[in-house]
Amino acid sequence: MLYTPDIVDEMNLLVKFPMHSNMEGIKVHSDASPAVISAAQRLYAKGLVTEEDGGYLTYSGHQVVEKAKSTLRILTGTAAKE
Repeated sequence: MLYTPDIVDEMNLLVKFPMHSNMEGIKVHSDASPAVISAAQRLYAKGLVTEEDGGYLTYSGHQVVEKAKSTLRILTGTAAKE
């Protein structure tokens, strides 16, 4: 299975969520790109965020973000610097 453009958009949005607090989320505004708005809606439909426009991470969303950020660090070579 390959990464589709939709999955890449979702992953890019997910890694913007802060990991240091469950009390912080993000809001995707109506003037965001259509790709970002659609990504937020798909993440909501998948149960990874609490609102169609972002909101907070669910428990599952938090797990996905943790893995996504870890993968991104490894692929960009920043993991070795930590």
